[in-house]
Amino acid sequence: MRLEKVIATALKHAGDDNYVLSLMVAKRANELSEGAEPLIKADKKKEKLTDIALREIAEGLITLDRIVEE
Repeated sequence: MRLEKVIATALKHAGDDNYVLSLMVAKRANELSEGAEPLIKADKKKEKLTDIALREIAEGLITLDRIVEE
């Protein structure tokens, strides 16, 4: 999927709020950098952690509720 489409889909999962999406991506990328395993098929050594986080959000695997709870 093209990055623009991933971002648009992820934005819908963030309530169409760019600020909320950026917080979600930052939080998840931080978790990935601290050793969390990706919820999608991805190689943390070859892909940017923010791209992995965006794809997870776009696929509905990371939700705002999950980010707020932690």
